[in-house]
Amino acid sequence: MPDEPQTLDPATRTPTGRPGDRSRGADDAPAAADSAVPAGPARWVGRFVAVGLVLAALNLRPAITSLGALLEEVSQGLHMSGSVAGVLTSVPSLCFAVFGITAPRLAGRFGPGAVVAAGMAAICAGLALRPFASGTVTFLAASALALMGIALSNVLMPVIVKKYFPDRIGSMTGLYSMALAMGTSVAAAATVPLTGALGGSWRLGLGVWAALAAVAVLAWVPLVRDRATPPGGPRVIAGKGRAAGTGEPGAAPAGSTAGSTAGTAAETATGAEAAVPSAVAPRVTRSRTAWALGAFFGLQSTGAYITMGWIPQIFRDAGVSAETAGVLLAVTMVMGVPLAFVIPRLATRMRTQGPIVVALGLCGLTGYTGLYLAPAGGAWVWALLLGVSNCSFPLALTMIGLRSRTGAGVVKLSAFAQSVGYLISIPGPLLVGVLYQHSGGWGLPVMLMGGLLIPQMIVGTLAGRDRTVEDEC
Repeated sequence: MPDEPQTLDPATRTPTGRPGDRSRGADDAPAAADSAVPAGPARWVGRFVAVGLVLAALNLRPAITSLGALLEEVSQGLHMSGSVAGVLTSVPSLCFAVFGITAPRLAGRFGPGAVVAAGMAAICAGLALRPFASGTVTFLAASALALMGIALSNVLMPVIVKKYFPDRIGSMTGLYSMALAMGTSVAAAATVPLTGALGGSWRLGLGVWAALAAVAVLAWVPLVRDRATPPGGPRVIAGKGRAAGTGEPGAAPAGSTAGSTAGTAAETATGAEAAVPSAVAPRVTRSRTAWALGAFFGLQSTGAYITMGWIPQIFRDAGVSAETAGVLLAVTMVMGVPLAFVIPRLATRMRTQGPIVVALGLCGLTGYTGLYLAPAGGAWVWALLLGVSNCSFPLALTMIGLRSRTGAGVVKLSAFAQSVGYLISIPGPLLVGVLYQHSGGWGLPVMLMGGLLIPQMIVGTLAGRDRTVEDEC
């Protein structure tokens, strides 16, 4: 007899079994239970996740850019030298590297929602404690607490997107990248005016941002216990390599390829699956693409944290007022609002992302050249160009999702690329501070900033090739 036609599940586009076939009904019951998600709760969770992503992203940079806007006042208030201030601007990279690597293990034990909620609480606590610091050490400790929360959330943002929105990775990455850029720019622009409105104390100007983090904590509390399989795709059973409800090991949706967007991947990571056995998750340390992505992430992070930490001071030393310098930093950061939404969507439509990497790098080279030749005369143009260049960050996040086919792979690649990247970025802001103090000007530091864009374009082009880490492991 001819085979009876199979029906396709509308969400996964995979066979649901032959009509009338009762022989596998009992065996398939657990898989069906695993893959079925009620429409009501699924919509409820999806909406909360989207709101939570935006609020979390808004809090991922104010701890840094608010300090950059008031770095001179903080340095004077805590009696810091230029080298010590350089150490202060390097602390974000150090904390992101040290604490970010723990995110996958914590997510595997407690669930990514719980870890992000704890991260938001750490940001809130650190920002609330920082105004009470009586010296450099206590200020650094409070900053490190906030940055620890940022590090954990940084790593898990791509994981959350992969889990809940596997078919909308570009748009959702763009959404939270846009919110991240908005939080960055608002903190840069508003910190100095807020400080003046609050009596001129830099302590109050920095501490006010704890309130925004408190709102984000409330948004993530309902997701602390959520470990359900999200709608939009089958679930990878840790250690089995099988997509629940498909009956095929490692089944993927029809039409998925190594070069397709990560949103077409069949597997999505859940909190309980974040720590996946090595038999399932790729060994990213063996992948040249993973190393290239880590180097690209590190070099773009170096430029971003040098910009956030030192650009206001460069403009102020060129004769620009403190308030205008803060606004110029905000202009640099606000460029990420529209571009952070456009670039990820564009990147997911391209087989390779190298052309975007080069275009962003050339904008940065032009901006640094202008900053070297006429820092005050063309300040607004240089701020715009550097803002475009800094949009390598959402591109790097998007490539993390594109360079792995599975949720387990995204977890490992995100932690690896970000931890390696932030380790690479640690010396940059510190070196800028040392060069500035010992050279007596900004010529050498600005040349260093521009020079780093050359290797950034090279490794970014390598990381943007049409392949996945699973192909190389």
